[in-house]
Amino acid sequence: MFEQILICTDFSDGLHRLANFISSFALAGIKQIVFLHVVPLWEKGIIPQVDREKIEQAQTRLVEAVGENPTDVEVKIEVQSGKPVETILKVAQTYQSQLIVLGSQSRSLLAEKLVGSTMVDLSRRTTIPLLVLRPQLISTYTCEELTLRCQHLLRSLLLPYNGTKTANYLVEKIKLLAQQQSGRFLQHCKLCWVLENVGRREIPRKILPQQAQQTLSQIKADLEAVNLQVETEVREGYPVTQILETAVMADISAIAVSSGTIGKPQEWLVSSFAAEILRHSWYPVLFFPPERE
Repeated sequence: MFEQILICTDFSDGLHRLANFISSFALAGIKQIVFLHVVPLWEKGIIPQVDREKIEQAQTRLVEAVGENPTDVEVKIEVQSGKPVETILKVAQTYQSQLIVLGSQSRSLLAEKLVGSTMVDLSRRTTIPLLVLRPQLISTYTCEELTLRCQHLLRSLLLPYNGTKTANYLVEKIKLLAQQQSGRFLQHCKLCWVLENVGRREIPRKILPQQAQQTLSQIKADLEAVNLQVETEVREGYPVTQILETAVMADISAIAVSSGTIGKPQEWLVSSFAAEILRHSWYPVLFFPPERE
């Protein structure tokens, strides 16, 4: 599915633990893993300087975590000083990474607006998919659990769908990944269309449940044609809540989403569905940035 991945860690997110599971990533079809740690510039003086001591400490920490690598996976360690987003973009380009893995704390829209978000900045400046993991989750997994997680990194995806251009873009991205994968690493998808409750009987629904199910059935056939197992479900209620409830029982590896507004001014006025999933989901979220015009 993705053969070249970039794992970004600040050591507080727990993602450096993944260095111990290279053999499990190999079973997920990964051919190359780059571990990146960005050290902030030392700004105690008048001119910001590279903190070489912290760079050496981080380099040693990652090298020890990786240890001997008895697999065919190419493992690279990059410890650089600078601004996180610029450094991530530069390293991803250097190694032609196909997926960027990073941790993200749960936070409110207001907090995100005030302190910023690496994920939001990245989504505005790259077309590379992002796999966002919750640090609290990674930190509490046992080694046995992480072995299975890495081995089945994106085996089963939950795809929220609502008939929009963004939803169709997401489906096409998943279809393309399934077509291009060298093995059956992505095996299963669940399509879920949540019809929002209008609240007033005199306001007719734009989409009836049977219409939604018919559309999902057509998409299901399209995805099954590229050797995916597909389930469909139509639910009613608040989309974010219903998708997260579906994820609990769907036995998924991640929720896949996309958005055309994350990081844009209108996002501060009306938060998008994808942004809310990214803020509130404890499940891994596979985010596909929109195509650049």
